[in-house]
Amino acid sequence: MTSYVNAVSGFRPKMRRAIIMVQDMVMVLIAVALSLVLSRSNLSFDAFSYEGLVTWTGIVLISHLLFRYCGLYTTIWRFASTPDFFNILKSCAILTVVLYALSLLSRFLQPVAGLNERQFIVFFLVSFTIISAPRLFYRFLRDGASWGIVTLKADKAQAKRALFVGRLGEADLIIRFTRTAEPADYSIAGIMATERGAPLGTRIRGVPVVASRPRLIDVLEDYAAGTKSIDLVIFGSGVEHEIEEYSELVRIARHGGIAVFQFSRLSQLGQEGRIVLDEVEMETILRRPTVPSDIERIGAFVGGKRVLVTGGAGSIGRTLVKRSLELGAGAVLVADNSEFGIFQLSQYVDESDHDRLKVRIVDVADRRQMTRVVTEFKPDIIFHAAALKHVPLLEENWESAIQTNVFGTLVCAEVAAKCGVPQFLLISSDKAVDPTSVLGITKRAAEQLVSSLHESHTIASDGRRSGTKFIAVRFGNVFGSNGSVATIFQAQIEAGGPVTITDRRMTRYFMTVAEAVDLVIMAAADAQSRNGMDDYAIYMLDMGKPVPILEVAETMIRMAGKTPYADIPIRFTGIRPGEKLHETLQGANEEIITLDIAKIFGLRTDVVAWPAVQAALAALQAAMKNQDKASALAVLAELHRPDSPAPPDTLQQTGPRPVGQAG
Repeated sequence: MTSYVNAVSGFRPKMRRAIIMVQDMVMVLIAVALSLVLSRSNLSFDAFSYEGLVTWTGIVLISHLLFRYCGLYTTIWRFASTPDFFNILKSCAILTVVLYALSLLSRFLQPVAGLNERQFIVFFLVSFTIISAPRLFYRFLRDGASWGIVTLKADKAQAKRALFVGRLGEADLIIRFTRTAEPADYSIAGIMATERGAPLGTRIRGVPVVASRPRLIDVLEDYAAGTKSIDLVIFGSGVEHEIEEYSELVRIARHGGIAVFQFSRLSQLGQEGRIVLDEVEMETILRRPTVPSDIERIGAFVGGKRVLVTGGAGSIGRTLVKRSLELGAGAVLVADNSEFGIFQLSQYVDESDHDRLKVRIVDVADRRQMTRVVTEFKPDIIFHAAALKHVPLLEENWESAIQTNVFGTLVCAEVAAKCGVPQFLLISSDKAVDPTSVLGITKRAAEQLVSSLHESHTIASDGRRSGTKFIAVRFGNVFGSNGSVATIFQAQIEAGGPVTITDRRMTRYFMTVAEAVDLVIMAAADAQSRNGMDDYAIYMLDMGKPVPILEVAETMIRMAGKTPYADIPIRFTGIRPGEKLHETLQGANEEIITLDIAKIFGLRTDVVAWPAVQAALAALQAAMKNQDKASALAVLAELHRPDSPAPPDTLQQTGPRPVGQAG
């Protein structure tokens, strides 16, 4: 059996298709012979006479043309389903009707004795049976429910046993594709249906339904307690949004030492159909509804472009790099000063995309290096994600924060303008709103640099801005990014605790990195389509409601199969320098403009004119040269305060807009 499957699978697709065509023509001839024998008919001509050979040849050619027309040879039979077998039924029915019509027509030319309707009915039934049988047999050998018993393959016995938690329709798909893997990594031993009242004991492809709502928790506890052997739990796509028991199911599984995964998509099939499973992360547990990406629009924006990502080895940067490659960017260049980070990036990006990926180890604040990189690469857009972002650390290392976050942004933006880069996008932060930390005040200064450059470009007679379009995108915390609470809590939990939280009242906005990156690209696409006074220097992402940090910690502890405060202690350490209890996304002097894009807003705010920015930067450089932190922060403060005592002509409004009105 195995040698037969391997031999057939080893043929090239065209060869397999040719074999199937010949097989079908032979089967049609056999069906004709069987129908005559079973109906006990005696034709008036000899089967091997010239007249008989012409008849059989004609039947074979007609059947072949009909089968091709009906699409019998465009199906990969390893993945065939009910509609494909119905197509065989339809094709055999059409063939029978055509042959019967031709027989009626031939009676006017030369009557044939021994031929009536009974033979054609038998022919239809026989032809459908023997044409379907080889395909069904092949499917059975590849992934039939009894194949593991038939082959007695050792690797099947070694496959991990899994429970599937999700919809019954998706369970059918999962089971089917788990059986196509060679070798099998795991096999589905039972289905826990998320539909209420699903029929227990029924089977899908031989796998029993072992639980349905509302008894999912009880049944999983039974498995986790060791009464039945199970190695992993696979959740269906989107289950975290469908059932309230989701986080508790994850906790029970992990407490019992059972690995937890979630079905995300099907891989490209090719010869080996596979499903793609992702580890269940905290961002999934918190069940914040994500924003569906407009793949068509962001793909059209990025497709074919040359993209430069500063800080491309960081959390957000590397996701921007990978996403740009996935969306069809012509080439992507990473500018980063972390050698190890760039090495890790090469492991993160698919090997098939390496030919479009270029890397440069550079300091974004080095004007000479950045000018050379931009001049040689000639990007269509620069995503400026390079930044230092650790709040307490930057309180002590304020010079590095200013050098990277302020002057690094200045250098990259001015190089972009000098080299004629069409678009420059700054990744900003909610820390920039009413800043109380060095990080926040430097990110706000970076926003002001970009906003001022955005406004300083003259408007031509046609209403368009000339030169580079500068924008910033502001959003909150990203799950799993380097140094985020998720990674810190994870390490503390793995070490046995305690998990440290500065204040039990502290909240933060959270977003998945994939969601944030797609929205950043969408903001860039929107900015490209806006001109004149109808565009925005700053975009803001809708982060939903702020999440208590204590809730994040407790959830992550439960995810690890532990009990908060009992197995893993939680300790409160007090707010650190520069931290705030609650972050905000909008400043008091800023006006939110609703756009026609989900989860993205435009911001109208006071902007410091470019001459005043240049004067502030000169004063900032002097303060840094004197290592005067107080003077440096005072200069930066002047750039974000709308009520600062700057001369009237150094502030300019972008023009009031009624809230809710887009451009």
